[in-house]
Amino acid sequence: MKIAILGAGKLGLRLTEALTVGDYDITLVDTNEDKLNQIAQQYDVLTYVGDARSVDMLKKLNIKSYDFLLSCTSSDDTNIFSAACAKALGCKSVIARITEPEHMNQMEFIRKTFNIDHVVNPDMLITGEIYRYLIDKYSITNGVYANKRIMMIEFEADKEPQLIGMSMKEYRKSRPDILIVGISRHGKLIIPHGDDVIQSGDGVFVLGEKSKMIELSKKILVKHHRVPEAHKVMIVGGGRTGYYLAKRLSEYGAYVKIIETDKKRCHYLSNHLKNVMVLNGNGADIALLEDENLSDMDAFVSCTGFDEENLLLALTAKNHGVEDVISKISHESYDDLISALDIDIVLNPMDLSASTILRMISGEKRVLSNAILNGQAELMEIYTDEKMGMLGTPLKNLDLPDFFIIAAINRGDETIIPDGNTVIKPGDHVIIVCLLSHIGFIEKILKPTSKFGFFK
Repeated sequence: MKIAILGAGKLGLRLTEALTVGDYDITLVDTNEDKLNQIAQQYDVLTYVGDARSVDMLKKLNIKSYDFLLSCTSSDDTNIFSAACAKALGCKSVIARITEPEHMNQMEFIRKTFNIDHVVNPDMLITGEIYRYLIDKYSITNGVYANKRIMMIEFEADKEPQLIGMSMKEYRKSRPDILIVGISRHGKLIIPHGDDVIQSGDGVFVLGEKSKMIELSKKILVKHHRVPEAHKVMIVGGGRTGYYLAKRLSEYGAYVKIIETDKKRCHYLSNHLKNVMVLNGNGADIALLEDENLSDMDAFVSCTGFDEENLLLALTAKNHGVEDVISKISHESYDDLISALDIDIVLNPMDLSASTILRMISGEKRVLSNAILNGQAELMEIYTDEKMGMLGTPLKNLDLPDFFIIAAINRGDETIIPDGNTVIKPGDHVIIVCLLSHIGFIEKILKPTSKFGFFK
């Protein structure tokens, strides 16, 4: 499969990294020749120096021979134009990164008019995850997969006190028909393995056969949503993420307060948001946050353009007793710091965007369904064929990484919660979970390969 990526920014590079381990021919286009040369030394891709707006450039690439084109430059207009041109020139499927609210408000018209197959908006994706976390936090979240026979539920570990202090090995012995596939702890989602222990305050994702999950969920006390009028949210950072989130929460009925340093941006927010308090000020000013009753907030979201500031602000909010604290980051170099902080959830828009685009590329033939866990991991149902390298060998003999777990198998009329002796066969529907930060590993699994080739 041939894929062209226009724009070697954060998203373009993130996708290049993930796709090069799969069965794809990648062409990366950018105007920065030095940057392309550096990328060509790291990854097995074809690089091309050119302007994404150039129809001649697309013709020289022979874009009609490509299966996908992703336009992810820093300009919405460029991305819309280049995707439309590529489609008109014969590219089979085109994806455009579009972020501005003005474009999103008329997205269906843009898609139909310019014949764009898919649109990705990183700010909308992260907004969706934050909204789901805040609004759904006090109920059991569940999903049904594999022909409606396998089910996952999410709940707080403290609702089942006997789980606290229990290791994964101990849990499997007590409940061999159920598997814990994720633990949310201090802002990070952990893919648990044998010696990992459940702690008080953990959020637990549990998967098993549907009837077993329904039985378990009935035993767990389900708290109801908060009353919208009592749900107070402070957002620091009035960029696109802050705007989309404030709009959606205010429409739900929450009391929302945004703090933004740029006065011009504040005027924009005030004119485009209803029932949202917009304050012009430095969100890093602790005195300001305290004057605006930080301690009385139910939730705090830091989504400025600076990762360090977002994490420090989130820590400040947690120290002031805010229950739900969420932070947006764009780099993966803060993993160790995040683990040390008591933040509830940390989200990376590039990981969410890359995952969304990879699923568009993979298509329904290989990935039958998917769901995002806490914005940091992806649960997928994949169809196995005889070309996949993990077939025919007990799972305990496969060198599977810590960020990945095989959670369940649907084989004909049989539902299997695997252990180390389980063998995957062609035609199985396999439920897997992988951290978004390592989502390229899924492409290795889906890649036709010699036996065990993708593990070496």
